[in-house]
Amino acid sequence: MERKKVIITERIAEEGIQILREELEVDYRDGISREELLKIIDQYDALIVRSVTKVNEELIKHAKKLKVVGRAGNGVDNIDVDVCTRYGIIVANTPDSNTISAAEQTISLMLSAARKTAWANSYLKSGVWDRKPFRGVELYGKTVGIVGLGRIGSMVATRLKAFNMRVIAYDPYISDERFERFGAEKKRTLEELVREADIITVHTPRNEETMHMIDEKILSLAKDGVGIVNCARGGIIKEKAILEGLESGKIAFAGLDVFEKEPTTDNPLFKFNNVVVTPHLGADTYEAQKRVGEDIARQVIKALKGDIVPNVVNLPTMLREELEYLKPYITLAEKMGKIYYQLERNPISRIDITYSGPITRNETEILTIALLKGLLSPIMEEKVNYVNARLLAEDRGIKIYERKEEQSSKRYKNLINVKIFTDRCALDITGTISRAKNPLLVEINGYETETDLRGNVLMVENEDRPRVIGPFATILGDYGINIASMKVARKSRGEKAIMLVNVDSEVSEEVLDVLAKSDGITSRPRLLHF
Repeated sequence: MERKKVIITERIAEEGIQILREELEVDYRDGISREELLKIIDQYDALIVRSVTKVNEELIKHAKKLKVVGRAGNGVDNIDVDVCTRYGIIVANTPDSNTISAAEQTISLMLSAARKTAWANSYLKSGVWDRKPFRGVELYGKTVGIVGLGRIGSMVATRLKAFNMRVIAYDPYISDERFERFGAEKKRTLEELVREADIITVHTPRNEETMHMIDEKILSLAKDGVGIVNCARGGIIKEKAILEGLESGKIAFAGLDVFEKEPTTDNPLFKFNNVVVTPHLGADTYEAQKRVGEDIARQVIKALKGDIVPNVVNLPTMLREELEYLKPYITLAEKMGKIYYQLERNPISRIDITYSGPITRNETEILTIALLKGLLSPIMEEKVNYVNARLLAEDRGIKIYERKEEQSSKRYKNLINVKIFTDRCALDITGTISRAKNPLLVEINGYETETDLRGNVLMVENEDRPRVIGPFATILGDYGINIASMKVARKSRGEKAIMLVNVDSEVSEEVLDVLAKSDGITSRPRLLHF
């Protein structure tokens, strides 16, 4: 089989390149010109970039085979994610790869600024031994206010708890459970956090909402002598407000790794001895750069194999632990989606999805997308993936409604219920996962069952009476088809029943015809593939 091809247009760690070479044909073109890239991009299935290569519609239109763009790093400012989504191209980055480095840099700046370490270092190296200007403050017992309790913010929180600091945090997009998990007191407003904090550190992306979110007005609410740390993105804390705070004494010290304009060597903040500055070093450790290369390589390989990719930008964002928890449910949802078009051919008008149980505490959008991917894959000529599944469903006029219930109404802890409506019929199916994390269909159109949704499953309608199941099973045996498991369900005695039979091999059309003639079988059995 011909190996898929990836082009790398900017430098990544050699360890990542080696991982790619084990699975793919690799073309390493660090510094390739735009003109050359446009000429050859149609040859590649995957593209790996950092921050320089512009992945826009011009490039995508030339990239006829492209399935995934990997960003070796966190930001995707150079990638038009909307265009990639429209073309069904996965965009993945590596937000986890530098979290430890960024969290440690935050604490490094905080300690250095609070203890005036950088200033003292320069003073002593200039030939002067004098401790009087450098009396600092302890972190012990202080209140740190963390703005943004995502990947890096939560790491900072757990580390500062070890300093016996009181940790408060503001993040309107994070659940209460996450605040509790990381030992942070939740503040409902940014103003509330700023009033209580002795040190403020920010860990949000930079966008329209967060640019200058901490400005002169917000800082006026802070305690006199507050400390400021920014190891996220320049401009989240307005530099002019920091400057005024330092001049007035409102801000006692600051640690800054990022700036509104980068690179910069002539910033007015540099004149203050109580300001520690570094040139955007948050992710710049040997370990982080190695992880970035390795992680983006593995993600690109997963995407090309059709596997779930942990850090897809044009999908709902999930933490690694959330993804691990949801993985078996993602598989379940996709397999449930595969049922309808194997049973019916009528166009779908509406889908109602209900998630029940503790699963609802997580981001369930990925489950809906997985369901749509499974639903549409059997009937679409173009490749359906986790990126374009919802768009393709909407293009077909399918209305999708979702709701959550904290508790399952049945004996199962977590449930996914899907009702699929057409002008002529409806399909109602419910699924969960087994203790072994396998996908189970537990109800179909009111018939209760526990059928493993793996491999080949025969769905059979039959009369509810003796001497039906035995002869049916015998026919399968006569044709060398082994039954792995069989579930028989009925709603009430004597009415129509169904069998769901897991078999170890394909069942030919000829055998299905013979089974249909078996006494008590009321319609031609259908073979479902999972």
